[in-house]
Amino acid sequence: MDIVYIRDLQVNAVIGVYDWEREVRQTISMDLEMAADISKAAASDDLGDTLNYKAVAKRLIEHVENSSCQLVERLATEVVNIVREEFNVSWVKLRLSKPGALRGSQDVGLILERGIRPT
Repeated sequence: MDIVYIRDLQVNAVIGVYDWEREVRQTISMDLEMAADISKAAASDDLGDTLNYKAVAKRLIEHVENSSCQLVERLATEVVNIVREEFNVSWVKLRLSKPGALRGSQDVGLILERGIRPT
């Protein structure tokens, strides 16, 4: 199995539990790895035969921009569910972070992996 990836997709969203966080937009950064069989696309050279990373990114940007989750756990779960269900991805690994959310660190966040990792 092959892996299609998107690195450092940045989206501004309302996220957080504190009052001030509910009034501003913060940057969310996402790295995704998604299982995909690219053999058909490699043979046909046709976008319709592969996992369209632009379509995935566009859908996730729309969702994250319009979300208002309090916890990154909720938002990350929603993101992996969209990728798996709407794009028929059997395995996805997501690193979702909030840059600058914790003084003294570059970012904080979590990593979710869903499905069976390809071999």
